Amino acid sequence: MPDAVLRLKKGTDRRLRGGHLWVYSNEVDTAATPLKGLEPGCSVVVEDARGKPLGAATVNPASLICARLYSRQATSELDTRLLIDRLQTALSLREQLYPEHCYRLAYGEADLLPGLIVDRYGDYLALQTTTAGMDCRMPMVLQALREVFKPKGIISKNNGAFRVAEHLPEEQSVRFGHVPEEIELVENGCRFVAPLVGGQKTGWFYDHRENRAFLQRFCAAKNVLDVFSYAGGWGVQAAAAGASSVVCVDSSTSALALVQHNALLNNVADRVDSLQGKAGEVMKALQKEQRRFDIIVLDPPAFIKRKKDQKQGEKAYHQINELALKLLAPGGLLVSASCSMHLPTESLQKIVRSAGGTRSRRLQILASLGQGPDHPVHPSIAETSYLKAIFARDLG
Repeated sequence: MPDAVLRLKKGTDRRLRGGHLWVYSNEVDTAATPLKGLEPGCSVVVEDARGKPLGAATVNPASLICARLYSRQATSELDTRLLIDRLQTALSLREQLYPEHCYRLAYGEADLLPGLIVDRYGDYLALQTTTAGMDCRMPMVLQALREVFKPKGIISKNNGAFRVAEHLPEEQSVRFGHVPEEIELVENGCRFVAPLVGGQKTGWFYDHRENRAFLQRFCAAKNVLDVFSYAGGWGVQAAAAGASSVVCVDSSTSALALVQHNALLNNVADRVDSLQGKAGEVMKALQKEQRRFDIIVLDPPAFIKRKKDQKQGEKAYHQINELALKLLAPGGLLVSASCSMHLPTESLQKIVRSAGGTRSRRLQILASLGQGPDHPVHPSIAETSYLKAIFARDLG
């Protein structure tokens, strides 16, 4: 049972009662229950202003989000047994969806595992612990993962803004067994090699899997431009779906080397080319060459990482969408994506519409999609719904 108490100020318990899991530091009655004396990562009983228990949480006094509920039972402890139970529940969903055992296995709060991200590549697991509560329980996490999955190897890739916000050090290490530099996975019937050790985040971006599958129905005999391509998730699958030609654009030469390798794996290398450079510069060069594409995919990194980046980030999204529309052939399809949590779907649609208006293009939105079901959304935590993909067709 948690051995400390965190009491909230009057009226600040409404969000938790509505299903949310986060407690902010300014919601705590520090006169009754000081935050500073608590050990980062320890478990606490969260109480309302009257002393009624609301649940059990892990705490980090140094973070703006100072506590995260992991159970509505105040006596519950975040231990190996609970981790095993939650991981088994998460696994039961993924096994129904993806028999290839390639997916996001645990998605933090949405799987009632605050601070834990795990991606599965068959017999290998890549994890991130993004909170002090989960980070200090790494031995328990590893034990639970080994018991549930019997993996050959587990790597932790602990870096990024979430750990910075929690005042946790950034690190990467093999935690169990052996882990290959590159790992093979299967997505939508295509084979890919991903850079597990040296790649971005946990190595692959499973979140767009369903969106890439949706794009395939439009690809036959089309020429495709895949901007911010990384290892070719969009472009190679477009070629496998019958695209006559694909050009993948990325600033990383190592990523584009993987594009060509993945094209070979799927027997489409003769239809996949790559261009190395900054996206904007490459797109401007293509425009000067009067190139046109039937399908253009924009899948950039997050341009809005913090709320204060909103104005500049929206400007960046508008610029790349306007550049893309200059390269889009009449009747073509633009796929405009964003992984910025702070950019709502409606705002991305407005940006696409505005970019189209600037170019005097008439557009219709065929679909507005989000992350795949292995990235489930917690209904009370808007932040768990972050991915957008707008499919906009040019009407000429």
